[in-house]
Amino acid sequence: MARAAPLAPAARRASIIAATLPLLRIYGRAVTTSQIALAAGVAEGTLFRAFVDKDELIAAAVTSAFDPTPDEASLAAIDRALPLRDKLIAAIEMLQRRVSQIWQLISILGLSPPPPDRKPAAGPDDSRVRAQLAGLFEPHRAELRCEPEHAARLLRALAFAGSHPRLIDSPLTAHEIVSLLLDGIRVPTDDDEDN
Repeated sequence: MARAAPLAPAARRASIIAATLPLLRIYGRAVTTSQIALAAGVAEGTLFRAFVDKDELIAAAVTSAFDPTPDEASLAAIDRALPLRDKLIAAIEMLQRRVSQIWQLISILGLSPPPPDRKPAAGPDDSRVRAQLAGLFEPHRAELRCEPEHAARLLRALAFAGSHPRLIDSPLTAHEIVSLLLDGIRVPTDDDEDN
């Protein structure tokens, strides 16, 4: 049986990182290089040809967890022909998975986020994620009381606040978050219709 062609260094690093992230969420920094090598399907020595040491590998895995590129792809894959509510529910479900995965990683690794007034110097730019969310609202502009960009900001804030385990004891469902954004909690009155 012929051996598979070796991966390019960047692809090898990416595959090792992908195998490391789920282990970090379970074991934190206590994960062993032998566990990582087994999950990545490589020899343990291969890890140290791709990364200087375990700390560098963990740092690369954490950086990749914050990379918004997969989120952009998930949002872009939402069928734009769906009704607004259905598109937003799909987006919230994706955002909730992201919040859960990142929070789990932050908790188990004991990481602290940067202060709110300071963006990480080399942190990933998620402006394309914001643009994708605004794009979900754009075809429904006439139905909105605000610009699609502002609606996207509100959706994202509700998704985070309604999903973050430190902010809410029982996470809101995607349906609840979307309903809160689109419908509010108050039954419309005759006075509302006059305004």
